[in-house]
Amino acid sequence: MNTKNLVALSLLVGMGAVLHAVVPGFFLGMKPDMMLTMMFIGIVLFPEKKSVLLLGLVTGLISGLTTTFPAGLFPNLIDKPITAFLFFGLFLALKKFQKSVVTVAILTAVGTIISGIIFLTSAYLIAGLPGPFAALFGAVVLPTTAVNTITMVVLYPVAQSIVKRTKLTQTTITQ
Repeated sequence: MNTKNLVALSLLVGMGAVLHAVVPGFFLGMKPDMMLTMMFIGIVLFPEKKSVLLLGLVTGLISGLTTTFPAGLFPNLIDKPITAFLFFGLFLALKKFQKSVVTVAILTAVGTIISGIIFLTSAYLIAGLPGPFAALFGAVVLPTTAVNTITMVVLYPVAQSIVKRTKLTQTTITQ
């Protein structure tokens, strides 16, 4: 992992943090997790274990610190690293289709659902939920899945174009 990659990853995390902080909670203290989209873009652009670990840990910490969910720090610290590596594994399994916007959008939807399940389960086990699991899943996770998927469809081609023009991942590809 080089300095250019770290800077790019930190910019993605920073943008995700701003999005996460400004989006209000709308159902029992839960809000859409826009940081997931940025974490997924970072994994797609820099598919290395070190980058995935770094993204998962930092995203979990920042997401946990900016959440409106009661006692949401620890569920975020559990959820994001696990989700990051599961997303990474699915991404590597689809090697033939990795550069497709459709593939990345589907992976974003699946990754968001995985994240929601892990978050709600860990929150339930740690502190309890402010409402029924199914209600929280339906009212927050599913809409967040739609928002994140649409956001990925818009942002991924832009990110791909920027990376190609700046030759940001050239060192990653040759390793």
